[in-house]
Amino acid sequence: MVVFSQVVDEGGISLAAKKLNVSKSVVSQQLKALENELGVTLILRNTRSQKLTTAGERFYEHCTSLNNIVTTAWDEARERQGLLLGKISVSSPNALIEPVVAPALGKLVEKHVGITPTLLGDDQRVGIINKGIHVAIRVGDMPNSEYKQRKIGEFRDVLCASPAYVAKYAIDQATLLSQKGEEIKVNYIANSWQGSHITHLMSSKKKGKSVKLKFSANRMCNSLPAVIEMACAGCGFAYIPNFTFNEYRLAGKLIEVMPDYLGEIAPVYAVHAYVGKMPNIAKVTIDAIQQQMANLTSC
Repeated sequence: MVVFSQVVDEGGISLAAKKLNVSKSVVSQQLKALENELGVTLILRNTRSQKLTTAGERFYEHCTSLNNIVTTAWDEARERQGLLLGKISVSSPNALIEPVVAPALGKLVEKHVGITPTLLGDDQRVGIINKGIHVAIRVGDMPNSEYKQRKIGEFRDVLCASPAYVAKYAIDQATLLSQKGEEIKVNYIANSWQGSHITHLMSSKKKGKSVKLKFSANRMCNSLPAVIEMACAGCGFAYIPNFTFNEYRLAGKLIEVMPDYLGEIAPVYAVHAYVGKMPNIAKVTIDAIQQQMANLTSC
């Protein structure tokens, strides 16, 4: 069952064999023996591709649950000996990987050398169980789900642009406010998950009054670093996390275009699918990411 779920996760026998550190023939024999024992075909496969049958899809769900139980059992046995050993897979939005999650995991591994982390960058909310993810870091309000969630921090986004872009087009806060909810005709650099029609709700730092700013993105990127570099190069407006913006503000590369207004709060959650007691390795991982988040946003 472990071999079968590995074949599904890796997308083929060869990759599963490499992951399990065994020969392809061993994986093929195990898979054939399993199908013979069950009396059903689990995977339809040829030399180029594979596809789960209906029975295979259902059986895979049970195998994944079983793998999680086995992993938890191993973790708990190790914890009783005071050992933090084993694998931890963490999914995170790309914007948080460099400043938050990667440094947190680095410090954790330095302290506990027996931990083997895997960090996956993905701006989509991928399935935790199907992808074998132990902890998922997610930004934004969380809908009710079967997953457990813990808030580990928050930040605000900053509407910004390069000083040269603002000077060239003579754009300031008063200009943007004068649009009064109409779409603002400026160049806007968007991350792919934002879409092309964008509205930001910003609140006055002094009066608390809110205003809506509407934009149409005409520059698209698929990562935050790309958005930032384009903004620094004078390609238009960008909406980026405040802890990232501060670095470029101090370097004189970016400035706030709405200095008297605050962007919306973006909560950050750690999400997991553990039932009952969470393995200690997952708990210390979440704690480390939360601490890094606190260090970053307090600067």
